[in-house]
Amino acid sequence: MHAAPADAPAAAAWPPPIRAYFGPAQIEKASLSQSGRWLAYTAPAGQGRNGLLVIDLDAPQQITAAAHFADADIGSFHWVGDDRLVFSVAEPRTADADLRFYPGLFSVRRDGRERRELVSTQAETFVTGTLSSSRKLSPLHMLLDVPGQGSGHVVVGAMHEDALGDLDRVSPLRLDVVTGEAESLALGAPEHAQSWLFGPRGTPRLALAFHGGRTRIYWHAADPDGWRLIGDFENEHERWWPQQLVGADELYVTHGEGAAQDAVLARLDLDTGRPVEPALVSTPGFDFDGRLLTAYDGGPVLGVRTTTDAETTVWFSPAMKAVQTEIDRRLPGRINRLSCRRCGEPGMTVLVKSWSDIEPGEYWVWRGAPALWRRVGRVRPAIDPRRMAKLDFRRIQARDGADLPLWITRPTDPAAGHPLPAVILVHGGPWVRGSSWAFEPEAQFLASRGYLVIEPEVRGSTGYGYAHFRAGWKQYGEGMIDDLADAARWAVAHAGADPKRLCVMGASYGGYAVLMSLVRHPHLYRCGVAAAAVTDPRLWMKWSASSDVSQEARRYDLRTLIGDPATDAAMFDRISPVLQAARIQAPLLLAFGGADRRVPIEQGTRLRDALQAAGHDPQWVVYPGEGHGWSDPDDVDDYYRRVEAFLASELR
Repeated sequence: MHAAPADAPAAAAWPPPIRAYFGPAQIEKASLSQSGRWLAYTAPAGQGRNGLLVIDLDAPQQITAAAHFADADIGSFHWVGDDRLVFSVAEPRTADADLRFYPGLFSVRRDGRERRELVSTQAETFVTGTLSSSRKLSPLHMLLDVPGQGSGHVVVGAMHEDALGDLDRVSPLRLDVVTGEAESLALGAPEHAQSWLFGPRGTPRLALAFHGGRTRIYWHAADPDGWRLIGDFENEHERWWPQQLVGADELYVTHGEGAAQDAVLARLDLDTGRPVEPALVSTPGFDFDGRLLTAYDGGPVLGVRTTTDAETTVWFSPAMKAVQTEIDRRLPGRINRLSCRRCGEPGMTVLVKSWSDIEPGEYWVWRGAPALWRRVGRVRPAIDPRRMAKLDFRRIQARDGADLPLWITRPTDPAAGHPLPAVILVHGGPWVRGSSWAFEPEAQFLASRGYLVIEPEVRGSTGYGYAHFRAGWKQYGEGMIDDLADAARWAVAHAGADPKRLCVMGASYGGYAVLMSLVRHPHLYRCGVAAAAVTDPRLWMKWSASSDVSQEARRYDLRTLIGDPATDAAMFDRISPVLQAARIQAPLLLAFGGADRRVPIEQGTRLRDALQAAGHDPQWVVYPGEGHGWSDPDDVDDYYRRVEAFLASELR
């Protein structure tokens, strides 16, 4: 546990093994203490488990294990002041997937002493050797905020359920990280408040309440006037959305602008409830996705960071701009994200996370005086960036003329002059953004096996303007599926894809899209790989004790986004893979988690039975202990071995 961080030379074997892409990272996360003297990071620390390690940057050979468990990994962590950390735990190999959602909360001194359990986990084995405070909270608490300035406390939220077991409200508590003493911060909070923004010392200033298909946003001023309603919107029709609180009373929000309704960043006028014009930051063609950067909680704004096709940082501070220029010179051709302590001061310390489309990531530490430039380690040492595939971003037109962004990863060793076998890789959600310019393990894995990979950002995806998101409403199994077909045909015409060797692959919504692609465009695809797939949207929208989809989502959001099973009954028949199973003729690999509460296993077994009844038996695998996605490294290995063999048999 006292060895230097892993920094082995890149492996020469080609193609790299599955675990090089999907196995546990050598460094999951790193963070500087408040003064910048100590660096904490998570890394393997014995018995195959991730521990929490701390380096004294004034004596960099001294590495201390602050926390390590024999039966769980350290999950997320945060510094509280300069001497103490709080962290959660994770157990990806448990047979009970629900345990992964109750990670607890612990505090520990940076030297590993005085480790205390503040919020209980659901597995007592996690707490071996831990001092349990008599005041420890139940597992139904989540970390909400870590105030700066050495406050000695964090803010946690007590989760309260309604009669049906859905989350109804979250009540904030100030929690002392040493004693475990908790004090309510609810301040007469509005009903159904579930999401919060806090001032510099952890004081609640903004609350979002979700109920009855509406989002209500409340503001709590510094005076004792209590909570004031500043926004009341129908779900999915919000005119603006809270992003960040700067200082005690500057609220920044995003709102749509221009024909595409790209989200821009602006300050909200709290008196009028309207964003101030002109916008502070706009990113044409993309929604603003980032934050303003401050020196410390409540400190001056130093710059802004956002993601367009790639992450970009613009510094307002001359000192930070100069450091960014120097780091970019040392690590060219990459995104170099700076996190500073004592920002702009002579003794400033900077943690650098550096990555690209072919480099999974490295961590470095820079300091001006006394001079320090040290590599902490690589995220995935077994990956050789020189052999990885380049990622490209394009915008094409769908059949109706709509904008269709997509990502292209070309195989690392293509057969010169020959059309390429291709995989249309569909992101989950679907109401999320799929990719950005970074190392994408799944696409890189497929490219290393010789496949051209196309990742479309179909209508309904976020990140490309409200108009692109809105165009996906009630197109769950139709227009969005046609976007995939248009991307596949573009790949044949313009990217060298072989029209006779196209496969479609995805998980969650991506898995559903695979099934509907084989239904809707049966002559386009040779095969499909679907994991954790919705197979019957009508069944998915019904209440079930085995599902974690809330009643609020079923009654309102999903009816807007997908449709109403009663009034849109004919459409639901058309977009149900179970009802259309006889039309699925292409070879199909189906994988499900036996403990999945987002897409219960019943979705999978119904489709398997329908396919078998139609005389088309799919390849079928269930991972009994897994939820909505695979966590156990052995299950991940098994799944991608199956994918590799399946694609080789169908596309070679």
